[in-house]
Amino acid sequence: MFAELEAFLARLATERAVLVTVGSTRGSVPRESGAWMAVFPSATDGAIGTIGGGHLEWDALRRARDALARGPSDASTTWEQAVVLGPSLGQCCGGALVLHFEVVDASRIPLLRERLNAGHTPLALFGGGHVGRALVQALAPLPFDVTWIDSRDEVFPRELPAHVRTEHSDPVHAAVRDLAAGSCVLIMSFSHAEDLDIVAACLQRLRERVDLGFIGLIGSATKWATFRSRLRQRGFSDDELQRITCPIGLPGIVGKQPAVIAASVVAQLLLGMETRKSGI
Repeated sequence: MFAELEAFLARLATERAVLVTVGSTRGSVPRESGAWMAVFPSATDGAIGTIGGGHLEWDALRRARDALARGPSDASTTWEQAVVLGPSLGQCCGGALVLHFEVVDASRIPLLRERLNAGHTPLALFGGGHVGRALVQALAPLPFDVTWIDSRDEVFPRELPAHVRTEHSDPVHAAVRDLAAGSCVLIMSFSHAEDLDIVAACLQRLRERVDLGFIGLIGSATKWATFRSRLRQRGFSDDELQRITCPIGLPGIVGKQPAVIAASVVAQLLLGMETRKSGI
């Protein structure tokens, strides 16, 4: 998602486009409110993002390109279309939605970056190892703004997805103090001692201000049993320790390859976000 946004805005610097956004929805629809697609004049490589595919998207592409073909003098720079999804569209979802169309150009780039980034979840990833690298790649198309933190110099790769900011912190747990409110935290440093200090710093922050989301620690049940004992010795209660998820990842996915672990952890994060949204 973040990569798509940056690709859209980079291209918008030299070409006009129509931004198609899903507005209100009712019933079963292919995409949620806020989903977007940027349409450029080209019929071969002229769309970035998706509003759900099928006839709905094909018709939106046609309408957007018709508006672009009319040129910048056309006064209709914004308009809406109410759509009922049914057999006549070849989409039997059964729901209804409103599409918002907006002709945009380079002058709108700052506002669009702010608007389309809204709703992203801050995520702090402690550890620049193999699993950390796999997680950064797995998170690239998803609505997370990642702060990637390590105590070691020159551990981060040169090429990073646009949604990732790196931070060198020594001691590494000092970075917990300045994390954005609402951050999810993933802990997987090269050192168990560092991991323990990061967990303790997260628990201490939760005592002072309850503003961190999911806190996950990579490791085994044995590692967590050891950490629990040491954290109790530091004065943390069992109720406080319940805030830590260890091991991380969805139960039943047992592969140890970095990419498998990353996929499992990302699925767990997304599932938790949906659960919190629904209030379960």
